[in-house]
Amino acid sequence: MPIVTEIPPPEIQVITVPMLATAIINGISEESRMNMEEAINIAQHILNFFGFEERIIDNYLEPDDRGLFYMLEEIRILMPEREETTLYDGREWRIHYWVINTRRIIELQVKKEGKEKEYSEEDIYKEIPDEFWSRGVGE
Repeated sequence: MPIVTEIPPPEIQVITVPMLATAIINGISEESRMNMEEAINIAQHILNFFGFEERIIDNYLEPDDRGLFYMLEEIRILMPEREETTLYDGREWRIHYWVINTRRIIELQVKKEGKEKEYSEEDIYKEIPDEFWSRGVGE
C-alpha cells in the first residue's frame, strides 16, 4: 500500500457538522438568531445530501429541502449550478446542481472578530492603566 506524502490543496477540505453549524450561525442575520442545536440539525441534514461529494443534483430535493437550500444560498454556503446538454432529438436539457461552498464555510468559521467593538465614552477610560492617571505625582 503506497504512503501518501502529498498534502491536499486547501480547496479540498472535509466539512464537518460542527464546522457547517458554526458557519450557519455566523452567516445568518442578527435578527433571526438560531441556537447551536438547530444549526447542528440543519448541518446534519445538509451534509446527508452531500456525503463526500461537493455537488448534488437538484432532483434529490423535496420542496422543504429546497427552501432550506435557498436559505443557505443567501449566505453563500450553497451555490446553484446548471449544465445544459443536447439530447439526441435536438432538444436542450438542463440539469440543476447544488455546490457546497467550502471556502465560504471556512470563512464563516471565524467569528466576526473583525467587527469594531462598540465602546461608550466611559469604556475608553477603563482601559487606561492606573499608572497613567498619576500625572505629576512624584515630580
